Parts: sequence; C-alpha cells; structure tokens
Amino acid sequence: MSDVRGPYDLITMGRIGVDIYPLQSGVPLAEVETFAKFLGGSPTNVAVAASRLGRRSAVVSRTGRDPFGDYCRRALTDFGVDARWVTEVDGAPTPVTFCEIFPPDDFPLYFYRRPKAPDLMVRAEELDLAALREARVFWMTGTGLCEEPSRSATHAALEARARAGITVFDLDWRPMFWPEGEVAAARPHYERALAGATVAVGNLAECEVATGEREPYACARALLAAGVELAVVKLGPEGVLAVHRDGREVGAPPHPVEVVNGLGAGDAFGGALCHGLLEGWELARVMRYANAAGALVAGRLACSAAMPEPAEVEALLAAD
Repeated sequence: MSDVRGPYDLITMGRIGVDIYPLQSGVPLAEVETFAKFLGGSPTNVAVAASRLGRRSAVVSRTGRDPFGDYCRRALTDFGVDARWVTEVDGAPTPVTFCEIFPPDDFPLYFYRRPKAPDLMVRAEELDLAALREARVFWMTGTGLCEEPSRSATHAALEARARAGITVFDLDWRPMFWPEGEVAAARPHYERALAGATVAVGNLAECEVATGEREPYACARALLAAGVELAVVKLGPEGVLAVHRDGREVGAPPHPVEVVNGLGAGDAFGGALCHGLLEGWELARVMRYANAAGALVAGRLACSAAMPEPAEVEALLAAD
C-alpha cells in the first residue's frame, strides 16, 4: 500500500547488519581490544546518507529475530529512515561485519553472514510494489542478485518500476557472497538488471564484472549500451567519471582527505548522488557534491553515523 504522505524520495533494497569496527587503527584484528558498533550494510548506509541530506528514505531488507535486528531497526528510525519494510526472519542471525583499519587504503572486511543472511531472504510476494514503483529513486545492488529469493525479488522490483524515475544499480561486486564466486555466473544477472536501471554506479572491478571492460570510458560506454542513461565509474584516487547517454561527460577529481576509514565513502557518495539527481543539478555539480560527501566520511571512523549534513558538504566545497 502506498504511503498517504506521497512517494519516498529514495527506497534502497539489500544488505543490512551491524558493523563492529575497532577503536585502534593500524592493529590486526586479533590484537584489537575495543570495538564500537554501528548500523551497516551498503544500501542501508546510502539511505541514511540521503536522509541526512533531507531526503525521505526507506529500506527494504530483513534481519534475524534477535537483539542485533532490533538494533538495526531502532538505528534506522533514529537516523530518520523508515524501517517498515525491514522484517524479521526466524533461524537466521542478523549479519555482523568486522574490519581492520590500516589507513590510507587497506581496510579488510570480515563478513559473518552464514548460514544465510536474512537480507537475502526478501521475497517478491512480500514487496510493496506500489511504493517501489512510486519512489523517486530506487537503489538496488549486485549483492541482492547473488541468491534466491532475493534475486527474484530484486528483478520483481525492477520490473514493477519499469524504469520509472531514477533506478540505480549499484554494481557492488562481492565474490564471497556468490555461491559460485565466479564472474561468469554473475554476469547474466547483472545484464538483466542493467536493462531495468537508469543509472549504474561502480568501480572499475565492478564495471568489469558487469561488462567485461576495464578501461573507464569503455566501461561507461558498455553500461550505456546495456540500457542505463547515466554511467558513473569510480576511479579511486583519480576521482570519478560520469557519462550520460545524451553525450555529457564529467570527470571529477577526489577531495584530498586524511583517511581514517575508507569503507563508508562510497555509500556517502551514493546518498549524495541521489540527492543531487533529485535536485536536478548539472552533472558536474552532482559529481563534485558526491565526491565531497564521500571524502568527509573517509575522514571518519563510522559509516552510517558519519554521514554528513548538507552544511558540511557545502563547507568542504566552498573551501576548494
């Protein structure tokens, strides 16, 4: 049933869980003595990032019927994100993720998602297709395609939207989540999802999974050929490349930052990307704004809790 307050600005679908991050930097996980916990999961963080920027956001996912699941729903609500579609699963624990922190560019992740993560148990028949269809932006991920029933649910959501509004495919390649762990097994599912998306976002490795290409412009052209209108190719320390079907091309450099934890930067970028597209900004401004949001989070420990407010992003841009 659609919400009486009108469509959401953003609905994301996919991973949710608890990030357990060390409070010591440069220390192997086996030697860390103290940790902090945060709401986690990439599409969940994207929803939080957009909410911080003033967008009405919601998440479609599932947790275990356990205290960590309760924590995830409470944290979403505290961040101003609608948790009505984050439901419980019996017999599957809410995922937790540990990381090690070795700035500036080494942040190993350890996912605990067995025997099966609840967020992969989202079912097509349980989706609020009207709300998904009406949302101004829908954000789905490659991880959501890795197993059933999440795979069928993700495709059902894309089909319900029929490329309405802005439909973002975060390429999000995590080989350890795929039963086969092979690109050849994943690519057909990526190709099908690209045909239902209007925007694709990914780094070079993720673009290669989706298209077979590795050179940035070749990646962008292949993503456009697969069906999207806007291809956003993340280039790490070289910034980001955005290419639109209408011929517009933008290359945006990164913002220099003293990196504390780089793991949430991409999610902040995603939330800011959605915000800028919804504002109807010029493509160059959207990319600069998203890069600035990502840089701010890279300079902080947490992911969800570190998402910036609009004034912080604008202040960083003004300092250029």
